[in-house]
Amino acid sequence: MPDVRQAHVSDHRAILECIQQWWGDSRTPDQARQLSLLLPKLFLQHFSSTSLVLEDATGIKAFLVGFHSSDNEDEAYIHFVGVDPDLRGQGVARGLYTLFFQRAAEAGRSKVHAITSPANTGSVAFHRAMGFELEKGDREVEGLPLHSDYDGPGQDRVCFSKRIGDRTR
Repeated sequence: MPDVRQAHVSDHRAILECIQQWWGDSRTPDQARQLSLLLPKLFLQHFSSTSLVLEDATGIKAFLVGFHSSDNEDEAYIHFVGVDPDLRGQGVARGLYTLFFQRAAEAGRSKVHAITSPANTGSVAFHRAMGFELEKGDREVEGLPLHSDYDGPGQDRVCFSKRIGDRTR
């Protein structure tokens, strides 16, 4: 069984290769490369201690890049998660999220945020199944609250939040 460990800056290149390979089945090579640009090295330079890598003898099998907010001391954010297509549906992402929640709660965080594209129906379903709530947007499309131009013109996003740890804080 693969082991989960803290991410390292030296994982960056391998994670980018995973993104381009793992999303290659649903995107063109250029689209997969563009997706990998959402994870610049700075995330591992500054947030490796809160990011996770699952690996075995053959390499990285899954990763979660997340951080504790420096501006909101009770919040954490999950930025990017990937799972080898051969392991999807086996609880790998759920396990990484659960470990991230546990560590964030231990660090005094009580809320975790995440976002996704409204077109990423799998991600929307996963976050809802993990107990994330949909945050109210400025408009709704097909029952989904959207935050218009969240990541720039035409880049609408679905925003999620989840309470973790001691809910009485």
